[in-house]
Amino acid sequence: MRFAGFETLGPLVHLLVPLVIHWIAEEMTVSVLVDVTTSALCPGKSTCSQAIYLSGLQQTVVGVFKMFVLPLLGQLADEYGRKPILLLTISTSIVPFALLAWSKSKVFVYVYYVARTISYIISQGSIFCISVAYAADVVEVSKRATAFGCITGLFSASHVLGNILARFLPEDYIFEVSVCLLIISTVYLKLFLIETVNSSSRLEQHVPLMLMVQNVFNERWNSMKDTVTVVSHRGTLKHITIVSFFYELGMSGISSVLLYYLKSAFGFSKNQFAEILMMVGIGSIFSQGLLYGLAWAPWVPYLGASFGVVYVLVKPSTYAIVSQAASSNDQGKVQGFVAGVQSTASLLSPLVMSPLTSLFLSSKAPFNCKGFSLVCASVSMVIALIQASVLRLEETSTNLEDSECIQEPLLS
Repeated sequence: MRFAGFETLGPLVHLLVPLVIHWIAEEMTVSVLVDVTTSALCPGKSTCSQAIYLSGLQQTVVGVFKMFVLPLLGQLADEYGRKPILLLTISTSIVPFALLAWSKSKVFVYVYYVARTISYIISQGSIFCISVAYAADVVEVSKRATAFGCITGLFSASHVLGNILARFLPEDYIFEVSVCLLIISTVYLKLFLIETVNSSSRLEQHVPLMLMVQNVFNERWNSMKDTVTVVSHRGTLKHITIVSFFYELGMSGISSVLLYYLKSAFGFSKNQFAEILMMVGIGSIFSQGLLYGLAWAPWVPYLGASFGVVYVLVKPSTYAIVSQAASSNDQGKVQGFVAGVQSTASLLSPLVMSPLTSLFLSSKAPFNCKGFSLVCASVSMVIALIQASVLRLEETSTNLEDSECIQEPLLS
């Protein structure tokens, strides 16, 4: 029996292997970072306001710069080829984790935050988008949906594998193993990935870097003005934009403080974090917000994370609704506009969630509800749900191939 999915993945093997290794290496550090940063910045304490604020500041700074860096890297991938930009993006995680592998002192943790912020600005979202562009180069049009689905599926599977490794590896070796895997993925990509942008087209497209940066800013501004006009004249697009904003506001707020909350409220450590993160991948909106915020015992987050797979359908459903409501000529602009709205929400949420979480985890909380900030985030997602329930679909002739990029899935 021949499987079309495996045949589709054939040209992508040398892309997918280093990507899977890279995603595993990054995910396996997530569960231990809370313990490391809390121990370094607030020794002997389970609650650390400094770590919460730094995490929120990092997310905000990354959100601001990513809106401009992501399209710039996309243009650079067209200009100089997919391979060099992929090499740049996947290699940026090596230095931050190498710092923590060397030392987990307070100074090194601060330097880690700086290096990791730069790494996120360059790599977050861009790895997935450039990978999709590479897949589009080598996979025929009729099989691209299958290829994109496989990339997304491998992304999810890599997160699970990374958390399994984190669960069973001793804490002292996690960063060392992660750095080794990151180096292996970079070397593999360098040695085996075949460039898909030929040299002649690169010469024809070549423009000075500073002019390219200027063009990105001008294009973003002009595109934003045009898209606002398009969105404001279509009820469906207005509503789905509001849905996306409030959903991302709540979801990104939860993901930015959840692990710190679990450590403070229930004393969770690396192993419990790894277990929770494995289960979060199949969580739902309900479990991601309300149950975490009102958790009254350590087992409640586990129960909440196992409630379903509803929330993973939000992003694909959003793309489908936008595609249906926008004309073929506006597909790329409107999809990009909605992604921009989501980015804006993700950079705004830490400004509220970080101080709110810190307050309710402290002894100065106005009332006893350590998860109050998570409850507030779930309210934002309820607003999104209400808006989605009154959404009326408008059919417009579209061409799905006009969409420029698929956003990287959010699993935690």
